[in-house]
Amino acid sequence: MGFLIRTSFWFSLVLLFLPIAPEEGTDTVSPLAALVAARDAIGDVSGMCEREPQVCETGRAALATIGVRARESARMAYQMLEDEPVESDSITTGGVKPAQ
Repeated sequence: MGFLIRTSFWFSLVLLFLPIAPEEGTDTVSPLAALVAARDAIGDVSGMCEREPQVCETGRAALATIGVRARESARMAYQMLEDEPVESDSITTGGVKPAQ
């Protein structure tokens, strides 16, 4: 989840620096003002664990659970690949007749 937030944040900063003409009547933000606002937002988010320790504890537990499940899934997939080797004679090619 944190990766997605960071990625969308940096992607939005990149979009601010692209030279695209905005529609008329929309407010524009300079890249410098956006950078200052982003810095303040990061400071606010980084202080969230001090304000709400339960949120950070729940997030750590969720990430640990996801990591354990990913490791277990990878282990199971690896075992399936190792336990059942594919024989070349059992592969069909969808209508292509074997050469004689």
